[in-house]
Amino acid sequence: MPQIQLTPAERKVFRADAHHLDPVVMIGGDGLTPAVIKETEAALNAHGLIKIRVLGDDRAAREAMFAQLADQLSAAPIQHIGKLLILWRPQPEKIKETDEDRKAGPRDFKILKYSSRGGQRPEVKTVRVLGNQRLAAGGQIKRAKPKQKSVKKGRHD
Repeated sequence: MPQIQLTPAERKVFRADAHHLDPVVMIGGDGLTPAVIKETEAALNAHGLIKIRVLGDDRAAREAMFAQLADQLSAAPIQHIGKLLILWRPQPEKIKETDEDRKAGPRDFKILKYSSRGGQRPEVKTVRVLGNQRLAAGGQIKRAKPKQKSVKKGRHD
């Protein structure tokens, strides 16, 4: 899988976005093990833009790891500065499954009850409204009425 090619302007934007990030993957003395590659893949899927800290002192080995990670995970190499590597890959679209039989869940509402005297704070009351209920004016909870079923009238001979 080839790495993603970015323009210098795009790379500059990603470098700026990655500045405040902490490393999410650390590569120890064993180098690029399958576990490190798997963890980097998971981090790219979750975050898109990640920092990786390499604990080794060999700069050539770090550059080789950087290129290998970018190629193997089809990511864009953003920056290699010191012992930090920054990679970016667009996050995959999350598929949200919709359940047709799902009903509305409970919701919490805050109700303010104002005092008859002007200078006091309103009383705040939190009410949970279930899926088959609604909140009426004045803070009362009303239950939904069951749907009327039509009765088929047959002919009586």
